[in-house]
Amino acid sequence: MYLGIDVGTGSARAGIFDARGEMRGMGVSPVQLGRPQHDFVEQSSDDIWRACCEATRGALQQAGVDEIEGIGFDATCSLVALDADDKPVTVSPTGDDTWNVIVWMDHRAIAQAERINAGKHEVLKYVGGAISPEMETPKLLWLKEHAPRTWKRTARFFDLPDFLVYRATGNDVRSLCTTVCKWTYLGHEGRWDEAYFRAVGLGDLADEGFARIGTRVRPMGERAGTLGEHAARELGLRAGIPVGVSIIDAHAGGIGILGAAPDTPLDRRVALIGGTSTCHMAVSSEPRFVPGVWGPYASAMVPGFWLTEGGQSATGALIDHVIFSHARGAELRDEARRRGTTVYAILNEHLDKMKAPFPAALARDVHVLPDHHGNRSPRADATLRGMISGLTLADDIDTLAVHYLATIQAIAHGTRHVLEAMNANGYSIETLIASGGDTKNPVFLREHADITGCKIVLPHASEGVLLGSAILGAVAAGAHPSIEQAMGAMTSAARTLEPAGGEIAAFHDKKHRVFLRMYEDQMAYRQLMA
Repeated sequence: MYLGIDVGTGSARAGIFDARGEMRGMGVSPVQLGRPQHDFVEQSSDDIWRACCEATRGALQQAGVDEIEGIGFDATCSLVALDADDKPVTVSPTGDDTWNVIVWMDHRAIAQAERINAGKHEVLKYVGGAISPEMETPKLLWLKEHAPRTWKRTARFFDLPDFLVYRATGNDVRSLCTTVCKWTYLGHEGRWDEAYFRAVGLGDLADEGFARIGTRVRPMGERAGTLGEHAARELGLRAGIPVGVSIIDAHAGGIGILGAAPDTPLDRRVALIGGTSTCHMAVSSEPRFVPGVWGPYASAMVPGFWLTEGGQSATGALIDHVIFSHARGAELRDEARRRGTTVYAILNEHLDKMKAPFPAALARDVHVLPDHHGNRSPRADATLRGMISGLTLADDIDTLAVHYLATIQAIAHGTRHVLEAMNANGYSIETLIASGGDTKNPVFLREHADITGCKIVLPHASEGVLLGSAILGAVAAGAHPSIEQAMGAMTSAARTLEPAGGEIAAFHDKKHRVFLRMYEDQMAYRQLMA
């Protein structure tokens, strides 16, 4: 049995898997989220670890097992600050040390990211040409400029997945995944770029030999250490279990599902991980530079392959925003609670009852630009904002259902936009392998297939992210000699959805032109108001 522990934006989850990749038990525990100001999003590393322990105990109880052979951790790419005694150091304007994690979606460092990008640094070639405020060096620069006491007190800055490994083992081992994808580590050269850190204003990290951000960087799945006595007691496990080098949550999902379509060439597949945000993960044997798309990252997901990572900053979060900010949102939530179902299932029912030539046509006159939290790919512009065209005074549930459908369509058009950028730069994507919370919604899946024109493979494992982490645990335990071989042994496909084609494809071709035009219109509005 292998344990995968996943820390998302709102919860920690633990999954126990057998050698075939079958999940035997799962536990979930919520994680607190703090929003002290607009664009500030914070968490507590102590609270996150508590949630990991609760989730693990729940998974063990459900699985009915007491022996684990290997552990893998994944988490969001959030920034953790600890002092020399491994105590939390505040990153918050409140000054409270409880809040020592800047969450991935926090956008406080937009100005710092803009200044960094203006320098046209060589390392930016490996993050799609522009660094994002969701990455770590802009956040570090913000702390240095706005929280100098925190900057001085902090002995270790971790990416959250690496913090979890440190908390579990006591070993400060950084992951190629986290450091290459979010910290500008040059994985293909095995070094930090000292000139970059000095140029952007973080030269003191270079002066220290990069001790605070990691000097031991290792590939995922390699054994980072073994579970320590104290951590073992907290988790309800025995000490000495091998722990793998960590990985970012979406990238764990890539490992957990990308092997589920072995008949499709690797560079024709994308792992689509849909949750609060969405990531689009593709790998190739050589680096492919895609403007506005993160990477190419050396060995950041599958060792030996270059990773290209597209993404959308708000997907599940945007769907929820559209539903619960609507006049009927609270009523819908109450109805779902009474019926023991979800708001999404109820809205899907409403869409099924409404008349149209085909379901997607219900949103013929409602168009959404889904950049409410900026655009991660391929515009790479965190200042972009969302737009909706086609509003009326109607506020009934059917109207909300159409807005919900139009939002899902907009997210799928965003995915199509990312895939078009990848395909223009060396890829030939024809298959999406989908996992994550959003991909349990049949409307989300249908619209993504029809809008992208790609077939969608749904893996046998419904929890691909957890499986990906468990695979790292299996490799760390020596059950498989490589991640690739573990993927082959522990992943498989359950079913495939084909795109509709015909008049539905023609309809979405027109909607896609509207999608692209809405961005141009927003740029025109900015110019008019400048």
